Amino acid sequence: MSFARSVFSAGSACTEPSRRRGTSRVAALTLATGLLAAGAIAGAGAAAADEVPQHQGGATATLGGLQTYDQAVIRDGGTSQQVPAGLFEMSVDGGGTLQSYCIDIHNPTQKDAKYQETPWSGTSLNGNKDAGRIRWILQNSYPQVNDLAALARKAGARALTEQSAAAGTQVAIWRYSDGADVDALDPQAEKLADYLYKSARATAEPRASLTLDPPAVSGRAGERLGPVTVRTDADAVSVTPPADSAVSGVKIVGKNGKPVTSAANGSQLFFDVPKGTPDGSAALTVQATTTVPVGRAFASETRSQTQILAGSSQSTVSATASASWAKKGAIPALSAEKNCAKSGVDITASNKGDQPFTFRLMGFKHTIEAGTSRTVTIPLQEDQPYDFTIKGPNGFEKRFKGVLDCRTEGSTIGNKTQPLPDPSPASAGGGTGGDDLAATGGSSATPMIAGIAVVMVVLGGAAMFLLRKKKAPAQAPTDEQ
Repeated sequence: MSFARSVFSAGSACTEPSRRRGTSRVAALTLATGLLAAGAIAGAGAAAADEVPQHQGGATATLGGLQTYDQAVIRDGGTSQQVPAGLFEMSVDGGGTLQSYCIDIHNPTQKDAKYQETPWSGTSLNGNKDAGRIRWILQNSYPQVNDLAALARKAGARALTEQSAAAGTQVAIWRYSDGADVDALDPQAEKLADYLYKSARATAEPRASLTLDPPAVSGRAGERLGPVTVRTDADAVSVTPPADSAVSGVKIVGKNGKPVTSAANGSQLFFDVPKGTPDGSAALTVQATTTVPVGRAFASETRSQTQILAGSSQSTVSATASASWAKKGAIPALSAEKNCAKSGVDITASNKGDQPFTFRLMGFKHTIEAGTSRTVTIPLQEDQPYDFTIKGPNGFEKRFKGVLDCRTEGSTIGNKTQPLPDPSPASAGGGTGGDDLAATGGSSATPMIAGIAVVMVVLGGAAMFLLRKKKAPAQAPTDEQ
């Protein structure tokens, strides 16, 4: 254990991608960023739009690093690599601490990366027939089971420390999440990994800690817009009305039309917009303190490896829903969610107006007829960042941004570099060395990459042509889910 800590500090990445793959990924991401910027409905005005990351509610946290771990050995194609394996810790926005294991062995972590509670459908767990077995492992091993003597007896191990228990648990998870040929270096940790791997049974995906469904509604002034239904395991949630409600007169009410300040699972909330209110939009926020269910996935928008929850303190969770209204014409409501099954992002658009709502995205035209709702899947390539804004009537704008991370690397490790002593900074330009973006998660080249993307907004047509020539999109755009 002392050797492990001398080689890898408590923030090491699980592993590092190869330099060759990293270089090609930088080029691909640069082109992809330009393509999506060129496909945006709004150009210079995008910064003023409401930004909607693919976060449907729950906990948002900042990655600290590996806290309890030992060593493991990955074998692939006749080569092997020693890596740290164990528990990460994350600090929850608003208060609380999460413990997690990683589920993408070949992806690096970024220190201080922001993570969001995410459905399995938006991660590499989508389509993984063994995802439920991973949750069983989490429920039946450390830290959920903190009686290490009892855990050692079940595993047939002589004894387990917190470090060896965390390493053995991570190894068992990797075998199911990545299909990896990986063993714990410590023989007792390896016994635990074998026991967990062989004993695991399929269990269901846990429900989100807190969501609002749907996350966007629309209608006419003088009506109650909604309903927006609260979904949570918490006993109660607080309801925060729109920031300018005192001026606009917009209230958040229940089914009985009375203003509400708290709600529970299944509660229906409405935006009560007074008649004569000028065309506009508003948002409500619900918040609670609860434990996040074990097995919830956490994804980062900065290409830091996906995590799966192993433990939670009482933590702050929140969700936001928006409403838009107008006197006449199209009245759109938009929300977005990653769809790994279709390798893209689902844009759900409804129109409560009296005229069609039409928008263009990535060269395709989509029309939502009055009184209808449709889901449009925007196809993306793996690891492709996106940033686009959809405009509507009466100054309506919604901006969606993120990165599609739906698959584990699953490639050889022969050319991989050793993990860095610490995860790379998540902020742009945070690195100071010469490592490329994919290998370290951030470098001095990052601002240049961002600059190229800006240039490619202007040269959108050329960017689209080059990307299509290099590699065709994984899936043609479709109008329906």
